This record gives sequence, structure tokens and C-alpha cells, in this order.
Amino acid sequence: MSELYGLTARRNDGRDTPLSEFQGQVLLIVNTASRCGFTSQYAGLEALQRKFGPRGFQVLAFPCNQFGGQEPGDEASIASFCSTKFDATFPLFAKVEVNGAGAHPVFRYLKQAAPGLLGSEGIKWNFTKFLVDRQGRVAGRFAPTTKPEAIEASILPLL
Repeated sequence: MSELYGLTARRNDGRDTPLSEFQGQVLLIVNTASRCGFTSQYAGLEALQRKFGPRGFQVLAFPCNQFGGQEPGDEASIASFCSTKFDATFPLFAKVEVNGAGAHPVFRYLKQAAPGLLGSEGIKWNFTKFLVDRQGRVAGRFAPTTKPEAIEASILPLL
């Protein structure tokens, strides 16, 4: 079993969720923000969710306020924003840190499994995306500038 499935994360409704709940699915784990230049990518993430969800695919969104204070809201306002503006149906988790000593264990695992440019483990900005295969292995790391629709070709072979 992948180390990822042994981790737990708090949903935006306060419920602790073991990631083993998503075992056997292809995952796209993203650190998100509501006031970022890349926020429009929520629409692309939802499009992927709707297109591939029935085939065992799941987007997991983790709001983060570490980059320019671009996610200042509380869990309720973030959920309302995502639902109202983007009709998001994928799971939203509570705000997390993705870098530094307070980095959430999910992101510590992802960064170690798929270092960034020049081997750096740090996440550079909002909307960094990690593609995880059905066995819980990181299959790819995508920059914030990579639009969700550009990841389709990487998702398809994992389904």
C-alpha cells in the first residue's frame, strides 16, 4: 500500500478523511487559491472531474494561503466560492500549508516523490498539480502554468 493512503486530511467541512478512501482511483491533487491569477483553472479541474470521474478519477483540492495571501477566506467562504463560481463537485479540503515546517503530510509526501525543477521539493505557487496513479504513486508533477486540459494526455493511460 502506498504511503499516501496512510495519510489523513481534514475536509473543508471539518471531517477527517483518510486518503485510503481514494485508493484505487487516479488522483489529481492541487493546491488552490481563490484570488490567484490561475484561479480560472478551477473550471478546467471541474471539467476533468466530470469527464473522467466515472472512470475512477478524482480531483482533490487543497486551498493554501502561502503564496501572496491569495486564499484569505475560511473554509465556508472557499466552498461557497468554488460551488457558486465554478460549480465544483470535487472534494475540497481545509486550508493547508504546502511548504515549510508546517507543510501538510500529503504535500510532504508528494514533493518528496516528485521533486520540481532542478530537484527542488518546494512548491513555487498556487495550482501546482500532482498526478497520482491507482496504486498511490506520483506519476507526474505539473507547474501552475500547466492548464488542467493539458494534463489529459497524462491521465488517460492511468485510467
